[in-house]
Amino acid sequence: MSASEAPPPPLLAMRGITKRFPGVTALSEVSLHLRAGEVLALVGENGAGKSTLMKILGGAQQPDEGEICIEGRPVSLHGVPEAKRQGIALIHQELMLAPNLDIASNIFLGSERSGSMLNPLRRRAMSSKAAALLRRVGLNISPQTPVFTLTAGQMQMVEIAKALSANARIIIMDEPTSSLTAGESERLFEIIHQLRTDGIGIIYISHRMAEVLALADRITVLRDGHYVGDLSRTEATHDGIVAMMVGRALVNAYFPEKRAASSLAPDPSLDVRDLVVEGAPAGVSFTALRGEILGFAGLIGSGRTELMEALFGAKPARAGKILLEGKPFAPRKVADAIRRGVYLAPEDRKRHGLVLPMSVASNTSLPDVANYNRWGWLDRQRERRIAEAEVKLLRTKTPSIRQKVVNLSGGNQQKVVLGKWLAMSPKVLILDEPTRGIDVGAKAEIYRHIFTLAGQGITILLVSSDMEEIIGMSDRVVVMHERRLKGVLTGESLTQERIATLMMGRADIAA
Repeated sequence: MSASEAPPPPLLAMRGITKRFPGVTALSEVSLHLRAGEVLALVGENGAGKSTLMKILGGAQQPDEGEICIEGRPVSLHGVPEAKRQGIALIHQELMLAPNLDIASNIFLGSERSGSMLNPLRRRAMSSKAAALLRRVGLNISPQTPVFTLTAGQMQMVEIAKALSANARIIIMDEPTSSLTAGESERLFEIIHQLRTDGIGIIYISHRMAEVLALADRITVLRDGHYVGDLSRTEATHDGIVAMMVGRALVNAYFPEKRAASSLAPDPSLDVRDLVVEGAPAGVSFTALRGEILGFAGLIGSGRTELMEALFGAKPARAGKILLEGKPFAPRKVADAIRRGVYLAPEDRKRHGLVLPMSVASNTSLPDVANYNRWGWLDRQRERRIAEAEVKLLRTKTPSIRQKVVNLSGGNQQKVVLGKWLAMSPKVLILDEPTRGIDVGAKAEIYRHIFTLAGQGITILLVSSDMEEIIGMSDRVVVMHERRLKGVLTGESLTQERIATLMMGRADIAA
């Protein structure tokens, strides 16, 4: 082939990228390439190096070794602004919008002056450009709309519009559907297809294999900071991707075998009667048995999280009665619930579940610190022993228990949240979206452990937006719609179709 017939260089090429942190090599000679108009899925277990690689591409971190080329031209991405100038946009899992500003201000935040102090972007022009960008992503809404009034799906579209405003040619999407409804996810997929048609290269990071298989033209797999290989759309299968991610076939997919309903202890652990939370039009009643995994399904805004926060004492209940092991339970604050053995692993682990600058060990001992007291001092030996036991039990990937939690991957942060509560022997453990952003291998471990806890007589309240998870894990499922209990499903009625029907508020089914 002559030089004139040689194929053009890829839009993006990362070669031999290595990144070291104290005590750990996060990336070791990792390579990745992306062509214009391609959707490249980047997959791997938590701790595989995906986030570090994307932070390097986004200019937030610098590699110790390796090179980055855009359209065959080597570039040095010293900082996020330089990456943006090169046409690279990173849309984080936790969306980076200013909720107190309107849509137009968010889209052009930092670019209001169009590169010149003497040439500011006027408000009318900013609104006009924002409206055009919103039309491009299919969001029919005024640019003057405050961001705090938007749904998670609408915020996602604003982030994409923001990337397009900077003429991004490479867009990185990190777990973009983790907080979206099914309808919002479908709309996002339509936008991704349109962006691909426009010649934009997309790096799509997700632990949801169905999305990866449906969207990706090609899949790049990382494991333990190393490049494992690429799979084309025609080569990729669910089991094949998982085997590359974890280094082995994942036997039994995710879920351990369910117990027979008759094997559950008949005595109630938690009895909730006409509990009314803020904003709810009526009370909610349900009973959770000792050792039962009771699932809670519903769309965003259905009231699941608010109900769990009331049980945990994080938000007050307006009315109703709760019995815990037959005795009155009315937590006015979180400490009341903890004292009675009711614990919550929250949906937003970074804001409500962890103190990020503190170590794994300190986070583990924090909710029970009074019991680590030894002659007025913190018993560091006991703290170390318990933290190490929980790290081993949950297979948390960390260089040591003294590692700051902020330096761990999202899935391993979630394991620290679970570990701190498991160390305290809960009676009722509330798990709100426990596997969001967690890879398939870690999911399987957490699922097996949840089954073990239930087998030990601990009552599990499982809140999840993952239909496969809620069906595969739950003995029964409580379905909520607009802060009302719509029905309780079990046995043969526990199907995706029946749950979806109730979630949409179409019918009531008796417990």
